[in-house]
Amino acid sequence: MTERITSVATIDVRFPTSRHRDGSDAMNPFPDYSAAYVILRTSSGATGYGLVFTVGRGTEIQVAAVQSLAPMVVGQSVDELTADPGALARRLVGDSQIRWLGPEKGVVHMAAGGLVNAVWDLAARRAGKPLWKLLADLTPKQLVAQVDFRYLRDALTEDEALTLLREADDGRAERERRLLAEGYPAYTTTPGWLGYDDEKLARLCAEAVRDGYGLIKLKVGGNLADDVRRMGIARQAVGPDVRIAVDANQIWGVPDAIRWMRELAAFDPYWIEEPTSPDDVLGHAAVRKALAPVKVATGEHVHNAVMFKQLLQADAVDVVQIDACRVAGVNENLAILLLAAKFGVPVCPHAGGVGLCELVQHLAMFDFVALSGSTDDRSIEYVDHLHEHFVDPVRISGGRYLAPTAPGMSAEIVAASVTDFRYPDGPQWTRRPAAAGAPTA
Repeated sequence: MTERITSVATIDVRFPTSRHRDGSDAMNPFPDYSAAYVILRTSSGATGYGLVFTVGRGTEIQVAAVQSLAPMVVGQSVDELTADPGALARRLVGDSQIRWLGPEKGVVHMAAGGLVNAVWDLAARRAGKPLWKLLADLTPKQLVAQVDFRYLRDALTEDEALTLLREADDGRAERERRLLAEGYPAYTTTPGWLGYDDEKLARLCAEAVRDGYGLIKLKVGGNLADDVRRMGIARQAVGPDVRIAVDANQIWGVPDAIRWMRELAAFDPYWIEEPTSPDDVLGHAAVRKALAPVKVATGEHVHNAVMFKQLLQADAVDVVQIDACRVAGVNENLAILLLAAKFGVPVCPHAGGVGLCELVQHLAMFDFVALSGSTDDRSIEYVDHLHEHFVDPVRISGGRYLAPTAPGMSAEIVAASVTDFRYPDGPQWTRRPAAAGAPTA
């Protein structure tokens, strides 16, 4: 009997991080890290897991979007889905009625990504491999077949993608050995949340250096005088040789970004992340030109591969930041990784939010083993929050991600955590008040 998808469950899970200002930045002062958590079940009893990251209010909208797409997955052959997740991705993204609500952006696009990632998780579990290994073991032709090139061929063709992947064949086994032995570089945002006081900032910066991180990131954009003071504290704590990146989370217009960053230039910022609207390709190009040699990084709110293509074509970005949950899943992130390789721009994935470290590590590790072949000027974001809620949490040692070895995409949340933090009726929400000064979720 053919094994089929029998159900798609989507659960609103929220963690009250606003109570301690964890995750706070200029645009999101009181975030509650949350997820629309996706569970696929099959007729054989197998499961696949995915999620869409959110920051509190509106998670119920994301849940509804996943549920609206679920009928396109239920009843499908598991063999066919896991053999070719790209076909599902094209079907979900290209649906003529759902597409009207995007197209290829926002809540419905992210919902498609949650389902696509859950299918990849199921495929990796069936293969008995972590996702990075499953992807790295695919042939160049198989990988290229997973990418929709329709809107990309003016910048990257199928033949060019094949060439990039084939050129990376040499040394692949050695890179896999190094990854398993040494891990992948990480950078940390743990010290830098905007709501932390100066003592906590200094203490966490010093701890990050002791823990082996060569790059830390601070949130900026709330108040210029505060940012100057905080950058001074951070630079003193880490010394002259540790890189400090800064992240404005889209709070500025283009002139403000240039003016503000010039005030911070004395502290040698490595990059400015999301200096302005994520949709403003030419604005990013203007900021990059004005602030060089400070790098421009962006990606966590970039809607789709087409926008990444334009950022690269316009010389508007020095660091590409993929996100496991912003675009339509693994397949579209493969396209973005190929674009970055074509243009020679390093990828430093965005993570930190609940589940994002767990998921995106697989994409970066695949890129190292089977595509870019390098970790130079590349690292995965890490924050020390909420990993205890995952069955296969990230592992960090000496400022490096250790490669996952368990089958899947590391997306499964501990069942007790789902029960405790389910919104609005989980006990973590019914028994505890909101943080002082924080809006209710």
